[in-house]
Amino acid sequence: MAAKAKARTLIVRLISTAQTGFFYTTQRLRQGPKLSAVKYDPVVKRRVLFVESKKTKK
Repeated sequence: MAAKAKARTLIVRLISTAQTGFFYTTQRLRQGPKLSAVKYDPVVKRRVLFVESKKTKK
C-alpha cells in the first residue's frame, strides 16, 4: 500500500496578540511562510496583530 498524500493546504488559526482569546480560521499553503495579519478584534474593538498557530482538533 502506498502512503496517503499530504494535503497541499493547512488549516490554521490566527490568534489575537491582544490575548483576548479571539481567533480567525484560515487556510494557507503547506510550503508557504507562517501567516500574520492585522485584523479586527471585536473583544477590544480595535485592529490588532494576529499570528498563526496550528488548528487544534476538538
